[in-house]
Amino acid sequence: MMKSAKNSLWILTGLLVTIVGCKKSELPIKADTDTFQRIDAYIGSLVDSAGIPGISIAITNGQEVAYSKSFGVANLHTGEKLTNSHFFHIASVSKTFTATAVMQLVEKGKIDINEPLINYLPYFKMKDPRYRNITIKQMLNHTSGIPDVTDYEWEKVESDAGALERYTRSLADSILLSDPGSTYYYSNIAFDVLGDLVAKVSGMSFEKYEKDYILGPLGMNESSFYFPEMKRNLQTSPHTGNPQVLSDVYPYNRKHAPSSTLTSNIVELSHWVIANMYEGKYKNTQIISPSTFRTMTIPTVTVDPGQELSMGLCWFIYPYRGYKNYVHEGGDIGYRSILSLLPERKLGIVILSNSDNIDVQQAYFHIVDILLATQS
Repeated sequence: MMKSAKNSLWILTGLLVTIVGCKKSELPIKADTDTFQRIDAYIGSLVDSAGIPGISIAITNGQEVAYSKSFGVANLHTGEKLTNSHFFHIASVSKTFTATAVMQLVEKGKIDINEPLINYLPYFKMKDPRYRNITIKQMLNHTSGIPDVTDYEWEKVESDAGALERYTRSLADSILLSDPGSTYYYSNIAFDVLGDLVAKVSGMSFEKYEKDYILGPLGMNESSFYFPEMKRNLQTSPHTGNPQVLSDVYPYNRKHAPSSTLTSNIVELSHWVIANMYEGKYKNTQIISPSTFRTMTIPTVTVDPGQELSMGLCWFIYPYRGYKNYVHEGGDIGYRSILSLLPERKLGIVILSNSDNIDVQQAYFHIVDILLATQS
């Protein structure tokens, strides 16, 4: 349920009262009605002036949702008003769920991320013989050398149970971009294959594993990697171009589910934010151990030294305004998304848009600036 700015203020005030004794850098953000009005005005301007069809945003502070609101429409053609319950394709933010599934299987002793992928998927082959040396860790931190997807074939939807394995087998003529472990190259292909790994090691489909072991336990009961099962009455439509028009295709293809196709909303993604903020725990449910989460957020490779940008296991890590950020963005035709944690402030932000014409990172930075300006 969307909370008003006044109610959000009471939540944040209560949090501050209960954590006396924490270091200043660990305190939640202080905010007042003016703070949320400034966020309202900024997001509203993107819809009203910049021509963005719809934006949903949630801000978590500590273990509470401090602010959540939706602006604009779910579909420009129908004019249906966007609500917090509407679902979006979240694109590459999906990878954080795939990586967590892999690490759950590590905890169960079923995967060793330092072992070669072929130990688990013997039918994974590439034309380049170096593929035999690719480890699961290298796939998680984008140093495997596996190239990126060039065509998602959204207009040629595959939704049958064999799609992921077929995709893995289709890579037999591919060439690596570099020696495994030597260089950072972002690869959606690597994460799609990781989804096939999850399926084969767990003995169930990738989508069912995610539903049973991550989405369900976190109360994300309406979210799904399998688009055909989604309820259409609360589904947003993708918009592209300038001026914005409805996209002719929806970005779904089951062979790219692990890298791209989770469908969710800000209500349920706030559960994911809080679970990661508290090292794998949401309410009374622990989906991964604190030590595993810390392993996932330790820098493993430098992506951009000039911006102090590094990569953990799936999570991007960089400083902003003196605070560490764990971030993942997403973008496919008709959609943009970002999910970020500022653990030192117990602050999480999710922004979803049914437009590919929004600079979602710029929007995120603007909102963080507003929130950090409230600190004493």
